[in-house]
Amino acid sequence: MLSKPAISYRHVTKNFGPVVAVDDVSLDIAEGEFVAVVGGSGSGKTTLLRLTNRLIEANGGTITVEGEDIGTVDHVALRRRIGYVFQSGGLFPHLSVADNIGITPKLLAVPAPEIAARVDELLVLVRLDRSAHRDRLPEALSGGQRQRVGVARALAARPRIVLMDEPFGALDPLTRDALGEDFRELHRKLGLTTVMITHDMTEAILLADRIAVMRSGKLLAQGTPAELARSGDAYVLELLRTPRRQVERLNALLPQDGPA
Repeated sequence: MLSKPAISYRHVTKNFGPVVAVDDVSLDIAEGEFVAVVGGSGSGKTTLLRLTNRLIEANGGTITVEGEDIGTVDHVALRRRIGYVFQSGGLFPHLSVADNIGITPKLLAVPAPEIAARVDELLVLVRLDRSAHRDRLPEALSGGQRQRVGVARALAARPRIVLMDEPFGALDPLTRDALGEDFRELHRKLGLTTVMITHDMTEAILLADRIAVMRSGKLLAQGTPAELARSGDAYVLELLRTPRRQVERLNALLPQDGPA
């Protein structure tokens, strides 16, 4: 790795009763890196993400964020310095777009004029018209718009780290593709460290610098797509074959010429 770890997991374990959700996972994520954690339902990927900002507590091992053992850091302060994007947007339904975006700066006692300016800045960054959207309630937004607001809220307190839990999974394909590309550009422009949870290997390949594959709580492999292709694990190779099979089927079904 070229940079020091922004996040480091060392022998991390999490149990829910007799179920081992995360099983002795060790992983480093460098400053400025975009890492996708891929796996099926029950693989432990979302649990690993929620351990990172202490939404839940590990049973064993150590997690450090920007060099600090998170077990020694106040959990509220930790969450306020890490952006978090939920699959559904996770917006407060009774708050306007502007108030949703500005909630963390408000909790940090940022002056109201600064919050208002930051909200306007973020609406531009996530490609939402300020005058048309800042006073709307979430129910008046499309799914893609709600997710853009969720991204803006995650960025409001200027975090260096953003955690994303299947952020584009509930969106239609066109919106999902556009949002993915836009966030990748935001990641680069703002110099973020991003950890994204997804079950979609195609999305992981297209957006992430590196992919970590989990199954049954264990980290099976990590690396670039080219590095994963050299894995000896049958499950990892099957995940990589899925996008290829989809492309082959699409090529067979779609015309080879024409506007599409």
